[in-house]
Amino acid sequence: MAYEIPVTQARAELAELINRVVYGGERVVVTRHGKPLVALVSAADLERLEGLADATEERTISSVTSIGAAPQASGEQQRFGIAAEHRGPNAT
Repeated sequence: MAYEIPVTQARAELAELINRVVYGGERVVVTRHGKPLVALVSAADLERLEGLADATEERTISSVTSIGAAPQASGEQQRFGIAAEHRGPNAT
């Protein structure tokens, strides 16, 4: 769970907040009018978050690539007597 602090108070206590994040391992959420505005996290946490985002992006790209590489089914259409085929919305 992250420690929440209003932005006006965070300005006055920035050095202390940085120490809490770096040395205490805390995560600090700075709020404005009670709504989360930004978060202070350690550099190590940021690297982990970026690594997770990169891994997710790579899996998504891999999934889309494998879908796009599906073999054409025209031979199967003839084999099974399929008379129609799906065409995208821009096909004429």
